[in-house]
Amino acid sequence: MFWMLIVETIAKIRRLSRVQGKSIKAICRELKVSRKVVRKVLRSDETEFRYERKHQPYPRMGAWREELDR
Repeated sequence: MFWMLIVETIAKIRRLSRVQGKSIKAICRELKVSRKVVRKVLRSDETEFRYERKHQPYPRMGAWREELDR
């Protein structure tokens, strides 16, 4: 599954921490995200986090692809 942090989630994390004064553990429980993600958001000023693959490797069945396509 592809997961991307959206602006709304980042805003919720920052609001819960800075305005409401909740701990990282409490934020994790409430929003169901990992502590690593919460720490990453709180330490940076980014508004969006994305993962984009630079190189798409060939599938393992690449050797048999032509035969399967027939």
